[in-house]
Parts: sequence; structure tokens; C-alpha cells
Amino acid sequence: MLEKIFSGRSGYLAAVIAGGLTTLAAAPFSWWWLAPIAAALMYAGLTRQTGRQALLRGWCYGLGLFGTGASWVYVSIHDYGYTSMPLAIFLTALFVASMALFIAVPFGLYRRFIGARWSVLSFAGLWVLMEWLRTWLFTGFPWLLLGSTQVDSPLAPWAPVGGVYLLSLIVALSGALLVKLAEGRWLVIPVLAALWLVPLALPQQWTSTNGEPLQVSLLQGNLPQEIKWTAEGQREAVNTYLTMTGEVGSDEQPPTTQPDLVIWPEAALPMFEDQAEPILARAQAALSPDTALLTGILQRDDDGRFFNAVVGLGNADGHYRKAHLVPFGEYLPLESLLRGAIAFFDLPMPAMTPGDDPQTPLTAAGHEIGNAICYEIIYADLVASRARHSDILLTVSNDSWFGDSIGPHQHLEMARLRALENGRYVIRATSNGITAIIDDQGRILDQLPQFETARLDGEVQPMTGLTPYTRTGSWPTWLLAALMLLPGFVRRR
Repeated sequence: MLEKIFSGRSGYLAAVIAGGLTTLAAAPFSWWWLAPIAAALMYAGLTRQTGRQALLRGWCYGLGLFGTGASWVYVSIHDYGYTSMPLAIFLTALFVASMALFIAVPFGLYRRFIGARWSVLSFAGLWVLMEWLRTWLFTGFPWLLLGSTQVDSPLAPWAPVGGVYLLSLIVALSGALLVKLAEGRWLVIPVLAALWLVPLALPQQWTSTNGEPLQVSLLQGNLPQEIKWTAEGQREAVNTYLTMTGEVGSDEQPPTTQPDLVIWPEAALPMFEDQAEPILARAQAALSPDTALLTGILQRDDDGRFFNAVVGLGNADGHYRKAHLVPFGEYLPLESLLRGAIAFFDLPMPAMTPGDDPQTPLTAAGHEIGNAICYEIIYADLVASRARHSDILLTVSNDSWFGDSIGPHQHLEMARLRALENGRYVIRATSNGITAIIDDQGRILDQLPQFETARLDGEVQPMTGLTPYTRTGSWPTWLLAALMLLPGFVRRR
């Protein structure tokens, strides 16, 4: 019955609704139980559609997903890219329609080459491979993955086993099984039960503590993005962070109670490191010699290259340079054609160069710090590669580009999942929120409100040992997804 209802035009409407439900399953709404329902709406009637119909259905899902879940792109383009409203609307719509193709094309190919037999398995396999494609093609955009919505669900214990893509596979498989159950296929109940009950038997702790907890202070300067790269913005940034750091290291606090780590956010000072050296020296002088100061900063070398980096001072050593850059934010694709076309394409800072990968971890307070600057935290395998050689994960970010939208909440949710996947505490220091301390189970221990100048003091526990996911990364799940497609493909041929 459901196959007939959703095989026609109603299937397109169902796909748009499914995209919206996926957004509601993610932060800040966090109605995680909607994710399997969204997958069910996409599966119902799919095997009765032609390849062209399935392609359109996938595109409709993408419109619903990115049109609701990535609406913050408009804020970045209009509010901070100084683009007129009509043009910003057009560019946002173009972005949404283009991203929807990452879902449309796989769905069309799926119905072209995969038959109806074993469709429950092949649908789940398709979903994961579709998300894998979106992770790397054209630099990748693994935002709003189905599994990212499950950090608070009963499925969460699967994350340290197989990461976000295993969660996506289980959610998509659950959605397909729900359709079969609605059609009266009662034999699927044991499979559904196993997917959702096995996590109760999984280990809750894959890693162990490594030494004493560290005291940390995260500084959220809340500086206006509009003036950040002006002379006025530089002065305000210097005054704000020197004042806040001075308060951390004031005489009112005995040296024994000063934090082990003081952390400034991404590009806290809108200048290059060589320009900021006197300021950083003043900040470090206000702290105990045993305190490490970590800050996001721009670097440049003698070859004229520029880097988005994190550097350590005081009781710290080394630096980290961002390896995965944001197109249009840190570098401009087709720069010779686009620069100067509209204000949005004129970057306020020089185009960045990606750092080497891998890099030697930054050391602070006697522990290895795994770094992921801003956008990098959404790449599960990149973060896992950092976690293999670190005790703590640090992500510094400038979420001002999101404005007062759902973007920062989604960004924080993905940081929480990285903590759970790798069994590591995650320190998240941002320019205007959401600054937070996340434990190794993905729980938020404390956080600062957005759009306030504030300091977050707390504890982080260094961890040792590796989760199964940290050891292997995502490739076992990607391989499993490919194998799940094979029975339907062979049958079709």
C-alpha cells in the first residue's frame, strides 16, 4: 500500500518533507527520532520509480534538507558578505539546488542499476555511499549527515564502533524496515530490535584516563565581525583578549589555582603572528609560567604563503596549520574569474594555504593536543587521525559567519559526535559562541551563552587508548555499504 502511495508525485512531496524532518532531527531541535521517519519517507515507493523519477525525488529531498538546514548560508552571504538581498537569495538558492544534486544523482543511478530485490539493504548502502560522496567531492560538505542527528539517541553507543557513517547506515536501514513493518512484514521486528537494543550491550567506555584533569579557561571575545579586519577591530581585539587574559592571571588568583590551559578562539587577533608577537608576549607574561596559552592566529612564511593556525606559548610547544580549508571563506576557487565580481568573493584576509597532513601534534601542559580548526571538526576521519596521536581534542572556531542562526548549534552537535567517536574530551573555543567543554561521551559539561563576552572555566580529562572507530576510520562502513548494494545490482543485471 505504501509503495503505491509514495511511488508517484506524492513521493516528491514526501521527499521535501523528509528533508525538513532531517533538519528537525539535528540541533538545535534534536528530535532524533525523526531521522528514521525521514529515511522511511525516502524509501517508501522508491522501488516503483524510474531512474529519472528517483533522481527528482533525491533532488527534492536535498531541497528540503539544505533549504531548511543550511539556511545560514544566506546570513554569511548577505550579512557578512555585503551582498544585496536579491543576489544573496539567488546565491543561497543556487547553493541549495547544487548541493541537492549530491543526493539526486546517486538516487537516479540507484534506480537505474539496482533492482527491487534486497532493496532494504541496498537502500541503506546507497545512503552511506551518497554521504561518502558528499564528504570529499569538490572539497566536500559533510554537513547534516543522517548519523550526526543521533548523538543523543539510543543508537549513540554505535558511534565509537563505526562513527557517523555507521549511524547513518543504521538509521537508513531502520527507516526501510519501518516501511516493511507498516506493510505487515512482521519478520523485520527482530532486526529492528537488534539494531536498537545491541547498543545496550556495547561498552560505554573504550578509552581510559591519562593523568590528572587539566584546568582550562576558554575566552570568548564576542567581537563584531563587521569591523574585525579594520584598524578599530584590531585595537578592540587586542584590548579584549589582553584584559580577559589579565583577569585569568590576576594577583587575586594564586599561581596554584591558575589554569593549565588558556585558549583564545580562531584568529582571535586579526593580524599575523609576527605582528602579534609583542601582544602575545604580554598575554603570556600575565599568566603563570606553568600555564599554556593556545590561540588561533594567521601565519605567513618567507614564500608568501598564508596559514590559518593554532600556536602554543608558555608551557606549550609547536603549532598546527589548518589542512582542510573552506572554499569562498579561506580561498577563492577560480579566483581570476570571481574576485571582484561581487563583494562576497572579496576575502577580508589573504587566501590561505593548506597545512601539511599529517602534522606533529601540538604539546601543551604535558599532553598532546589534536587540533581541528573550525570547519575541520565536521570531517570525522580527519578528526580521528588527530585523535590517534593525542590525549585531548581542541577545536577553535569563528562562528560569527553563522549569525543568529541554527548553524552554530549544528556545528556544536558535530563536535559532540567527534568526542563520542574517539573517546576524547573536546575543547571548543569560539569567537562569539557556542564555546563549550565536551566530555568523552559527547556530553556538554558546560558552555557559554552566545553573543556575550565571557570566560568559561572548567576541567578536561586527558584520555588514552583508541576506540574501534579511531583505529580504523570510516572505511569498514563504506565497504559494508558497497557490499550491501551488490545483491540488488547482481539481480538487476
